[in-house]
Amino acid sequence: MSQAIVDSAEAPAEPEVTADTGIQSFLVTFIVRRFDPEVDEEPRWVDYDVEMYSTDRVLDALHKIKWEVDGSLSFRRSCAHGICGSDAMRINGRNRLACKTLIKDLDISRPIYVEAIKGLPLEKDLIVDMEPFFASYREVQPFLISNSAPEPGKERVQSIANREIFDDTTKCILCAACTSSCPVFWTDGQYFGPAAIVNAHRFIFDSRDDAGDVRLDILNDKEGVWRCRTTFNCSEACPRGIQVTKAIAEVKQAVLRG
Repeated sequence: MSQAIVDSAEAPAEPEVTADTGIQSFLVTFIVRRFDPEVDEEPRWVDYDVEMYSTDRVLDALHKIKWEVDGSLSFRRSCAHGICGSDAMRINGRNRLACKTLIKDLDISRPIYVEAIKGLPLEKDLIVDMEPFFASYREVQPFLISNSAPEPGKERVQSIANREIFDDTTKCILCAACTSSCPVFWTDGQYFGPAAIVNAHRFIFDSRDDAGDVRLDILNDKEGVWRCRTTFNCSEACPRGIQVTKAIAEVKQAVLRG
């Protein structure tokens, strides 16, 4: 008896096995505040339904919208790991980094609102002009100023205790989340803002620096530390957990001590 030969092209395909990751996907509605200066007179809200996983971040959703739905969506991002600070934006009314905000930490039974940070000129969609922010940062001279040179081949020695005094304010990534969450900054474009004061603090209290009095003079201005109303918005908004309000209070005390 001859054996039947079945053409492999006609052989029934084996059922495809899909790995069960145990991670459930959800349809999430994002409402993004869009603005194109070449087309729009005023910003407008646009909604997008995106399939997401609870392990995804808001940045992943923005990527999916841009890559698969609307390529004209504009936003800043770089490292995507909470270090560069470039993707600061308002998510459900709070300043956050999109790369550090997990979908599972938000209420996905409701739309997720995403818009640009406040207080800085809006350029397009989620992008703002950061120059006023960096101008204040530069004005406080955020770099070490010393009247003496270290010994040849030696570092500037500092004790652990002296380092701890300003350790918290070395964590700033210049994302502007704190400054753009400040109600005073929203209404007064001349105010230095929390981030500039934090970076001044970092050098004012550095035992190796000799220009603390210069920075205190700069911040003892009507648009300096005395404009702070201690609302703690800045501390709440900081993605690095810096105690911003505490740092501002310490600079105020240093000004009073002279």
